[in-house]
Amino acid sequence: MRVAVVDIGTNSTRLLVADVDPATSAVTELDRRSTVTRLGVGVERTGELSQEGMARVFAALDEYRVGIDELGAERRIAVLTSATRDAANGPAFTARVCEDYELDARTIPGDEEARLSFLGATSGRDPDDARTIVVLDIGGGSTEFIVGRGHDVRFHVSTQAGVVRQTERHLHHDPPTRGELDALAADARATFRAAIPDALRTSVDAMIAVAGTATSMASIDQALEPYDPARVHGYHVTLDTCRTIGERLAALPEAARRDVSGLHPDRAPSIVAGAIFICEAMATFGLTETEVCEHDILYGVAIDAARSADAA
Repeated sequence: MRVAVVDIGTNSTRLLVADVDPATSAVTELDRRSTVTRLGVGVERTGELSQEGMARVFAALDEYRVGIDELGAERRIAVLTSATRDAANGPAFTARVCEDYELDARTIPGDEEARLSFLGATSGRDPDDARTIVVLDIGGGSTEFIVGRGHDVRFHVSTQAGVVRQTERHLHHDPPTRGELDALAADARATFRAAIPDALRTSVDAMIAVAGTATSMASIDQALEPYDPARVHGYHVTLDTCRTIGERLAALPEAARRDVSGLHPDRAPSIVAGAIFICEAMATFGLTETEVCEHDILYGVAIDAARSADAA
């Protein structure tokens, strides 16, 4: 089944068009794109999606629609996450995405976001893997932790901590001050530890990290120019490496961060928070490294859609 999935997040708008086998969950990518649209900028302060942020998303969707039409997707789905969940004008924005772009668009709750991220991250993996895995999904407005074995979820939580949200809350200088960085780290640490039971934090064997912060860490560590998903997927980054990258990025003004090899320039405003988040997440579980995964919620939504259509 050919499925098009658009993920409209707080920081980026992404597209996957793929052929999905509902029996095996095998996903064959036909087109994949990502545009930093920063929809959630200002939501922490105003409680609403800005006209500028929505316009950036609509511009990305204008481009994506051409690719979706050319490839003839049978199902066309859009999922909207934290920024749209939190904004007073989120429902109206979702309705416009649905009507103007002929997408089956819906704003999904954090629990559903976590389930679909785990489904995507574990697709193609051995279902009999006995390790307890935590999937980490750092977003612009929320961060999800999903713990499971094989393909089975045992615990999941969506926290109100995201790289756009916490950047706006804590980082007010360019480059940020040590006090601001420490405050952001303390906020993330407290949020993560409050959300995850102590017994669970000590029972996890390994972490898989999805989404833009994790892929940026892998890309920066390898100084990839241009970005190469084949070299990012399955790459392992250590806690020490992420700390080193984070300190390096935090010492630079935003304009200089845009020139860092391996970092997409549009991620420069929020990557300092992202580096802190991924370090605090690993430390929360007592882990010294994470595997980076390109298979995320886009894969999860595509697989879920194909399975649902097959069962109907």
